[in-house]
Amino acid sequence: MHKGIFITSTDTGVGKTFVAVSLLMAMKEMGLHVCPMKPVETGCRIKDGKLIPQDAINLINASGINEPINVINPYRFKHPLAPSVAAELEGVSIRKRKILTAYNYLLNKYNITIVEGAGGIMVPVYKKYLILDLVKDLNTPLIIVSRPSIGTINHTLLTIEAARSRGIDIIGVIINYSSKTKKGLSEKTNPEIIERLGRVSVLGVVPYLDNPALIGKDFYKIADKILKKL
Repeated sequence: MHKGIFITSTDTGVGKTFVAVSLLMAMKEMGLHVCPMKPVETGCRIKDGKLIPQDAINLINASGINEPINVINPYRFKHPLAPSVAAELEGVSIRKRKILTAYNYLLNKYNITIVEGAGGIMVPVYKKYLILDLVKDLNTPLIIVSRPSIGTINHTLLTIEAARSRGIDIIGVIINYSSKTKKGLSEKTNPEIIERLGRVSVLGVVPYLDNPALIGKDFYKIADKILKKL
Protein backbone atom coordinates (compact mmCIF):
# COMPACT_ATOMS: atom_id res chain seq x y z
CA MET A 1 0.00 0.00 0.00
CA HIS A 2 1.28 3.43 -1.00
CA LYS A 3 -1.42 6.03 -0.41
CA GLY A 4 -1.55 9.75 0.25
CA ILE A 5 -4.05 11.76 2.30
CA PHE A 6 -4.39 15.54 2.37
CA ILE A 7 -5.67 17.25 5.51
CA THR A 8 -7.23 20.67 5.17
CA SER A 9 -9.54 22.67 7.41
CA THR A 10 -12.36 25.15 7.26
CA ASP A 11 -10.14 27.85 8.81
CA THR A 12 -6.92 28.42 10.72
CA GLY A 13 -6.67 27.24 14.31
CA VAL A 14 -9.18 24.41 13.84
CA GLY A 15 -6.67 21.67 14.69
CA LYS A 16 -5.18 20.34 11.44
CA THR A 17 -1.81 19.60 13.00
CA PHE A 18 -3.36 17.94 16.04
CA VAL A 19 -5.47 15.71 13.81
CA ALA A 20 -2.54 14.90 11.51
CA VAL A 21 -0.28 14.06 14.47
CA SER A 22 -2.94 11.85 16.05
CA LEU A 23 -3.62 9.99 12.80
CA LEU A 24 0.10 9.41 12.26
CA MET A 25 0.43 7.99 15.76
CA ALA A 26 -2.67 5.80 15.41
CA MET A 27 -1.69 4.42 12.00
CA LYS A 28 1.87 3.81 13.18
CA GLU A 29 0.59 1.77 16.13
CA MET A 30 -1.63 -0.12 13.69
CA GLY A 31 1.55 -1.34 12.01
CA LEU A 32 1.74 0.99 9.03
CA HIS A 33 4.89 2.73 7.80
CA VAL A 34 3.64 6.32 7.89
CA CYS A 35 5.14 9.65 6.91
CA PRO A 36 4.02 13.28 7.14
CA MET A 37 4.50 16.17 4.76
CA LYS A 38 4.00 19.87 5.37
CA PRO A 39 4.63 21.49 1.97
CA VAL A 40 4.58 25.06 3.29
CA GLU A 41 4.70 26.35 6.85
CA THR A 42 4.42 30.00 7.81
CA GLY A 43 4.81 31.73 11.16
CA CYS A 44 8.06 29.90 11.95
CA ARG A 45 10.20 31.12 14.83
CA ILE A 46 13.88 31.81 14.34
CA LYS A 47 16.56 29.97 16.33
CA ASP A 48 20.29 30.39 15.69
CA GLY A 49 19.48 32.13 12.44
CA LYS A 50 17.31 29.28 11.15
CA LEU A 51 13.55 29.05 10.65
CA ILE A 52 12.00 26.35 12.85
CA PRO A 53 8.86 24.76 11.33
CA GLN A 54 7.27 23.56 14.57
CA ASP A 55 4.24 21.92 12.95
CA ALA A 56 6.49 19.90 10.63
CA ILE A 57 8.69 18.91 13.56
CA ASN A 58 5.65 17.73 15.54
CA LEU A 59 4.53 15.67 12.56
CA ILE A 60 7.98 14.10 12.16
CA ASN A 61 8.15 13.24 15.87
CA ALA A 62 4.72 11.60 15.71
CA SER A 63 5.72 9.39 12.79
CA GLY A 64 9.19 8.54 14.06
CA ILE A 65 10.70 8.76 10.58
CA ASN A 66 14.19 9.92 9.65
CA GLU A 67 13.92 12.12 6.58
CA PRO A 68 15.56 15.47 5.75
CA ILE A 69 13.44 18.37 6.97
CA ASN A 70 13.63 19.94 3.52
CA VAL A 71 11.81 16.94 2.06
CA ILE A 72 9.09 16.93 4.70
CA ASN A 73 8.81 20.72 4.67
CA PRO A 74 10.17 22.17 1.41
CA TYR A 75 9.17 25.77 2.22
CA ARG A 76 9.05 27.67 5.50
CA PHE A 77 8.56 31.34 6.30
CA LYS A 78 8.78 33.73 9.23
CA HIS A 79 5.62 35.75 8.67
CA PRO A 80 2.34 34.17 9.90
CA LEU A 81 0.56 34.87 6.63
CA ALA A 82 -0.78 33.01 3.61
CA PRO A 83 2.17 31.26 1.91
CA SER A 84 2.04 33.43 -1.21
CA VAL A 85 2.14 36.63 0.83
CA ALA A 86 4.89 35.42 3.18
CA ALA A 87 6.97 34.20 0.24
CA GLU A 88 6.69 37.53 -1.54
CA LEU A 89 7.67 39.47 1.59
CA GLU A 90 10.66 37.20 2.17
CA GLY A 91 11.82 37.15 -1.44
CA VAL A 92 11.23 33.44 -2.07
CA SER A 93 9.72 31.84 -5.17
CA ILE A 94 7.62 28.79 -4.37
CA ARG A 95 7.98 26.12 -7.06
CA LYS A 96 5.24 23.56 -7.47
CA ARG A 97 7.66 21.03 -8.95
CA LYS A 98 9.76 21.03 -5.78
CA ILE A 99 6.72 20.12 -3.67
CA LEU A 100 5.52 17.43 -6.08
CA THR A 101 8.98 15.85 -6.31
CA ALA A 102 9.27 15.63 -2.52
CA TYR A 103 5.75 14.20 -2.22
CA ASN A 104 6.31 11.51 -4.87
CA TYR A 105 9.54 10.45 -3.14
CA LEU A 106 7.70 9.99 0.16
CA LEU A 107 4.64 8.39 -1.43
CA ASN A 108 6.74 5.65 -3.03
CA LYS A 109 8.64 4.95 0.20
CA TYR A 110 5.87 4.80 2.83
CA ASN A 111 2.52 3.03 3.23
CA ILE A 112 0.68 6.24 4.09
CA THR A 113 1.80 9.83 3.51
CA ILE A 114 -0.28 12.41 5.36
CA VAL A 115 0.02 15.90 3.89
CA GLU A 116 -1.05 18.85 6.00
CA GLY A 117 -2.05 22.04 4.24
CA ALA A 118 -1.76 25.66 5.35
CA GLY A 119 -5.00 27.31 6.43
CA GLY A 120 -8.07 26.46 4.40
CA ILE A 121 -8.44 25.07 0.92
CA MET A 122 -8.67 28.47 -0.82
CA VAL A 123 -5.44 29.84 0.68
CA PRO A 124 -2.96 30.92 -2.05
CA VAL A 125 0.32 29.02 -2.19
CA TYR A 126 1.78 31.33 -4.82
CA LYS A 127 0.18 33.85 -7.18
CA LYS A 128 -3.19 32.32 -8.19
CA TYR A 129 -2.19 28.77 -7.26
CA LEU A 130 -4.29 27.68 -4.27
CA ILE A 131 -4.11 24.86 -1.74
CA LEU A 132 -7.05 23.50 -3.73
CA ASP A 133 -4.84 23.32 -6.83
CA LEU A 134 -2.10 21.59 -4.86
CA VAL A 135 -4.49 18.90 -3.61
CA LYS A 136 -5.59 18.30 -7.19
CA ASP A 137 -2.00 18.09 -8.48
CA LEU A 138 -1.00 15.69 -5.69
CA ASN A 139 -4.02 13.56 -6.61
CA THR A 140 -4.82 12.84 -2.96
CA PRO A 141 -8.20 12.33 -1.32
CA LEU A 142 -9.16 14.97 1.22
CA ILE A 143 -9.99 15.06 4.91
CA ILE A 144 -11.63 18.26 6.18
CA VAL A 145 -11.13 19.30 9.80
CA SER A 146 -13.93 21.55 11.03
CA ARG A 147 -15.10 23.32 14.16
CA PRO A 148 -18.02 21.97 16.21
CA SER A 149 -19.71 25.31 16.85
CA ILE A 150 -22.22 27.53 15.08
CA GLY A 151 -21.04 28.65 11.65
CA THR A 152 -19.31 25.37 10.86
CA ILE A 153 -22.08 24.15 8.52
CA ASN A 154 -21.49 27.05 6.14
CA HIS A 155 -17.69 26.78 6.26
CA THR A 156 -17.67 23.02 5.89
CA LEU A 157 -20.16 22.89 3.01
CA LEU A 158 -18.25 25.61 1.15
CA THR A 159 -15.04 23.61 1.53
CA ILE A 160 -16.78 20.47 0.30
CA GLU A 161 -18.20 22.25 -2.74
CA ALA A 162 -14.84 23.84 -3.61
CA ALA A 163 -13.13 20.44 -3.50
CA ARG A 164 -15.82 18.73 -5.56
CA SER A 165 -15.65 21.50 -8.17
CA ARG A 166 -12.14 20.21 -8.98
CA GLY A 167 -13.09 16.55 -8.86
CA ILE A 168 -11.29 15.92 -5.57
CA ASP A 169 -12.40 12.85 -3.61
CA ILE A 170 -13.43 13.63 -0.02
CA ILE A 171 -12.81 10.88 2.52
CA GLY A 172 -14.79 12.71 5.18
CA VAL A 173 -14.98 15.38 7.84
CA ILE A 174 -13.46 15.32 11.32
CA ILE A 175 -15.10 17.69 13.79
CA ASN A 176 -12.50 18.73 16.32
CA TYR A 177 -12.98 20.45 19.67
CA SER A 178 -9.76 22.49 19.70
CA SER A 179 -10.86 24.32 22.85
CA LYS A 180 -13.21 23.72 25.75
CA THR A 181 -16.65 24.43 24.31
CA LYS A 182 -20.00 23.84 25.93
CA LYS A 183 -22.01 21.47 23.76
CA GLY A 184 -25.23 23.25 22.88
CA LEU A 185 -27.93 22.49 20.34
CA SER A 186 -25.74 23.66 17.44
CA GLU A 187 -22.89 21.33 18.37
CA LYS A 188 -25.30 18.41 18.79
CA THR A 189 -27.02 18.86 15.43
CA ASN A 190 -24.17 20.03 13.17
CA PRO A 191 -22.65 16.59 12.40
CA GLU A 192 -25.90 15.14 11.06
CA ILE A 193 -26.63 18.24 8.97
CA ILE A 194 -23.12 18.27 7.49
CA GLU A 195 -23.46 14.60 6.55
CA ARG A 196 -26.89 15.07 4.99
CA LEU A 197 -26.34 18.32 3.10
CA GLY A 198 -22.70 17.68 2.26
CA ARG A 199 -23.27 14.05 1.25
CA VAL A 200 -20.11 13.16 3.13
CA SER A 201 -19.16 11.04 6.12
CA VAL A 202 -18.40 12.63 9.47
CA LEU A 203 -15.53 10.35 10.44
CA GLY A 204 -15.59 11.37 14.07
CA VAL A 205 -16.19 14.11 16.62
CA VAL A 206 -13.02 14.58 18.66
CA PRO A 207 -13.47 15.95 22.19
CA TYR A 208 -11.12 18.51 23.67
CA LEU A 209 -8.08 16.91 25.29
CA ASP A 210 -6.35 18.58 28.24
CA ASN A 211 -3.12 16.95 27.10
CA PRO A 212 -3.01 16.99 23.26
CA ALA A 213 0.21 14.96 23.36
CA LEU A 214 -1.87 11.92 24.36
CA ILE A 215 -3.64 10.31 21.43
CA GLY A 216 -7.35 9.96 22.00
CA LYS A 217 -9.05 6.58 21.52
CA ASP A 218 -11.30 8.22 18.92
CA PHE A 219 -8.41 8.36 16.46
CA TYR A 220 -8.00 4.60 16.22
CA LYS A 221 -11.61 4.36 15.05
CA ILE A 222 -11.17 7.31 12.71
CA ALA A 223 -7.94 5.89 11.29
CA ASP A 224 -9.66 2.58 10.64
CA LYS A 225 -12.50 4.31 8.79
CA ILE A 226 -9.99 6.24 6.67
CA LEU A 227 -7.97 3.18 5.75
CA LYS A 228 -11.11 1.36 4.63
CA LYS A 229 -11.91 4.23 2.25
CA LEU A 230 -8.45 4.33 0.61
